[in-house]
Amino acid sequence: MIAAGLIIFFIYLFVIFGIYSGFLKVKLFEAKNNYPETRFTIIVPFRNEAGNLPSLLESLSNLNYPVDLFEVILVDDASQDGYRLQIADSRFQVVANHRTSNSPKKDAILTAIQSAKHDWIITTDADCIVPTNWLLCFDNLIRKNDAEMVAGAIVYRGNKSFLHAFQQLDIASLQAATIGGFGLNKAFMCNGANFAYTKDLFEKLGGFEGNTDFAGGDDVFLLQKAVRHFPGKVHYLKATEAIVHTKPENSWKSLFFQRVRWAKKTSGYQSVYAKLLGIVIFATNCFWILGAVWVFGFRREFPLLTFTVMKFTADYFLITSANRFLGQKTRWFLLGSFIYPFFSTAVVLYSVFGKFEWKGRKFRK
Repeated sequence: MIAAGLIIFFIYLFVIFGIYSGFLKVKLFEAKNNYPETRFTIIVPFRNEAGNLPSLLESLSNLNYPVDLFEVILVDDASQDGYRLQIADSRFQVVANHRTSNSPKKDAILTAIQSAKHDWIITTDADCIVPTNWLLCFDNLIRKNDAEMVAGAIVYRGNKSFLHAFQQLDIASLQAATIGGFGLNKAFMCNGANFAYTKDLFEKLGGFEGNTDFAGGDDVFLLQKAVRHFPGKVHYLKATEAIVHTKPENSWKSLFFQRVRWAKKTSGYQSVYAKLLGIVIFATNCFWILGAVWVFGFRREFPLLTFTVMKFTADYFLITSANRFLGQKTRWFLLGSFIYPFFSTAVVLYSVFGKFEWKGRKFRK
């Protein structure tokens, strides 16, 4: 067991170092051209989000972008909270979701694309707030790189509670892995709350064909298709002015099932790198847990302290680097790091065998 643990931990350190080096390779981007040309259709799928939509719509109304170069399509997925659009602006419209698959969100995006006026699609979520120069940053990067797909960062706007800090630690590690993947030319992950692509590329890739059985994955599956077929057209927007703020979950139960939903789609990944990365992280967490059980069972020969220091040090540098870019402090790191292996392992195991609930509906994957 000790020999296997050593091998796993050294592989883990090698992987983390690789992600960190990839993270550094993606340089910060600043929007400098204030005469944009790119036309965007912003798509916002939503269900029962009456409490969140006003803040999002206010941020969209305050965008530093020509009003004739973007429109907003909100897709109502059978909401039951009686929400009505309060903005009297022809650029903003609400349409009903046309369900055709097991994935409400993918159906919503397809519904909106069919009526989108502009070639560039950019998606976000109803519980988000977008920054003022959001579209301007996308426009500048698109024109500079002749891009057809661009992924951006997200961050939580939470309070100082441990629950919210734990989620920020987690999302920082995910953002680091996302950016690191792009830096290593092995992009495999993105977030649909800050994701853009052309309708032409979407059609060339066959849209969401092949993964409509998964409730989620409208972002990751599409990205992995694009990286496989048109790698030169896929870019990452590492710009502080383009980071989208979203809400953390307010209970451990809702957080657990959100992460289960995210984990469910990994079985459909086409990226070999993503699958190997997942295996290494899962194996490392399992061996750390087994080591803790071994030591507290008074089998002192397992070098738990050495493994813990190695793992936590590597994690700290990666998470702190990501948080620095995201404009966040790294809080509750030690406690979060002790809890995370148990939480993550439980999520993975449950995602294999269990169901989850999302927006009042139950899904198996």
